[in-house]
Amino acid sequence: MCGIAGLIWKGGKKSNVGSELTSMLQALKHRGPDSTGFALYGTATPDDFIMRFITAEQEALKKGFIIHKEVEQREEEVEARIKELGAVIKDQKAPTEYAHRYQFSYDGDLHRLIDYVEDVDGVEVMSVGRALELIKDLGDSKTVSEQYKLGNFDGTHAIGHTRMATESDVDIRSAHPYWAYPFNDVSVVHNGQLTNYWTHRRDLERRGHRFMSTCDSELIAVYIADRIDHGDDLETAMRSSVDYLDGVFSYVVATSDQLGMAKDVMAAKPMVVYESDEFVGLASEEIAIRSIFPREIDTMDPYEGEVLVWQV
Repeated sequence: MCGIAGLIWKGGKKSNVGSELTSMLQALKHRGPDSTGFALYGTATPDDFIMRFITAEQEALKKGFIIHKEVEQREEEVEARIKELGAVIKDQKAPTEYAHRYQFSYDGDLHRLIDYVEDVDGVEVMSVGRALELIKDLGDSKTVSEQYKLGNFDGTHAIGHTRMATESDVDIRSAHPYWAYPFNDVSVVHNGQLTNYWTHRRDLERRGHRFMSTCDSELIAVYIADRIDHGDDLETAMRSSVDYLDGVFSYVVATSDQLGMAKDVMAAKPMVVYESDEFVGLASEEIAIRSIFPREIDTMDPYEGEVLVWQV
């Protein structure tokens, strides 16, 4: 079932998007209690990258499948490898024992750096970008938000997901959003099922793309980023995706300065949109938007096959 949500403040306005998205996703908790994910877009760092990564799965630590010393050694190795490639780490934070946030400057091959980091056993990069910070973990949005201290995250836009595991494990790797490795600042959340996932995945892999999970939603992120990399703007890439993807879906995608949503040609998966002069909110259910706008609001349901894009 799952729940997806997104919000964007127009005209470059900033707000506490961490708190706002937490409220929206908590209102959708009944659609997916297993895990929650946030893709938050803060102030762009033109000279630096922000990398979010994990050194273990939460459950592996809890059940003793990995020892604490090994997790510490993994982070030490990541730090050493980043510095070895010439990056300058300017800030390091660890909201949990296994989740880390690095801010660093680097003028080398970003693809090479990410691959080198992920060659460390058990390490997975959640996102790398100038504005994007991707956080996901087990539990509802309130639990994850408090754990990662997202309640005071200011930014311009954000997307998020509440997951009910159906075909893959309950773990961080299988949670949404998905970052389009190795492209800066592209993230996707999705509700639905894609029937041509494996065919398209193999094609994209033959062209050099890599997938971090077996979740069909990741295909959307990689495809959109690939089209943008080949010169499409976001709206063009999304319109192409409606024909490219088979199945039933509603998805929301974000870049450093845009937010977009698309529905399949049958409009089988729900999506509700509210738009004012300065704000856009969208979610699987209207209750999510009302969690931050409790007053009377007018919402609309996008048509079948519809694509909508908004600019910061």
